[in-house]
Amino acid sequence: MRDHIRILGILNIVLGSLTALGGVVILVATGSLAGVIAASINAESDSQSTFVAAPIIAAIGIGIAIFFVVLGLPAILGAWGLLNYRPWSRVLMLIVSAFHLLHIPIGTALGVYGLWVLTSEDGRRLLQSGGVAVPPAYPNQYAPAAYPQPYSPPPGPPPPAV
Repeated sequence: MRDHIRILGILNIVLGSLTALGGVVILVATGSLAGVIAASINAESDSQSTFVAAPIIAAIGIGIAIFFVVLGLPAILGAWGLLNYRPWSRVLMLIVSAFHLLHIPIGTALGVYGLWVLTSEDGRRLLQSGGVAVPPAYPNQYAPAAYPQPYSPPPGPPPPAV
């Protein structure tokens, strides 16, 4: 289960970083567009629409960029907690995984995987213990009933000496 928690953490860092990067790209694109519009204003045409358009486009770009960066931060923060086996990361990543289900198709796969890992009994125990392996509360049905013992000769008289 440690491997699954580690993989889930890494994948959430990647998806959260790509989401935040998308916000930065939108910020640069709308900022460039606003700059082009503002630079196209010349002194002879004092059209009121060009004076108003550049700040509006820049404000919309800033708003969208902030939205995407804030959308990516919980996944990055929760993934950091998963990689360090913090108990609080399980609840945060359950919520993030539920929201990932809406992010079709990559987020849906990651959300299903995250819900499977975080709702499993082993994942819950591992994260609540801070990464220390805790034996299960009930015996594993697939474990052997008794561990093999070292060989001991059967009781009786000793074999003859040669």
